[in-house]
Amino acid sequence: MKYGVLGTGDVGRTLAGKLVELGHEVVLGSRTKENERARAWAAEAGARAAAGTFADAAAFGQAVVNGVNGRVALTALEAAGAGNLAGKLLVDVCNPLAFEEGRLRLSPVENDSVGAQIQRAFPDARVVKALNTVNCQVMVDPGLVPGDHQLFICGDDEEAKSATVALVGEFGWPPERVIDLGGIATARCTEMLMPFWITLMQKFGHPFFNYEMRQGSAS
Repeated sequence: MKYGVLGTGDVGRTLAGKLVELGHEVVLGSRTKENERARAWAAEAGARAAAGTFADAAAFGQAVVNGVNGRVALTALEAAGAGNLAGKLLVDVCNPLAFEEGRLRLSPVENDSVGAQIQRAFPDARVVKALNTVNCQVMVDPGLVPGDHQLFICGDDEEAKSATVALVGEFGWPPERVIDLGGIATARCTEMLMPFWITLMQKFGHPFFNYEMRQGSAS
């Protein structure tokens, strides 16, 4: 399958690299064709990998993975082009975090999310929020954390969510460990977990952990 991956940071390059490893073709997108990290990644990743602009990546992919920082996600997707996203699965893995005046801030928060903003801005794309509650290495190798820990997904398109479950299944996440939270409005819940996640990472001193949900019996 052909994927466009947006973002040349650790998240984008890790996901793009795993997709190539799994046998998919990938264009890693950035603001310009001359992005050095994207070109270096493509040279190292091999024949099924290429670098280009956000628009190049989105046009190439049968599905698109948004791995840019959440604060610039809408700008990056505008550059990718609504026409290049229309009808396609758009897996949004970003979080709108930033350090401002020495403090970690999340925006939007509480009554909105970047996932929902993306779906409103690109109504013809099939947006699924996924993978944003774990470190990028755990995204593609869940065995780095022992146990039956879980991922969360949400989105308005059931077929797109099923395709996302299949995608993360290739990464090593079995379907029974993927919790569907419902529509894209619930993306605010997973995004609001991230300040807690950062606090845990600072406490543990590493990012190799995850949440494991267990249900009890109703009395």
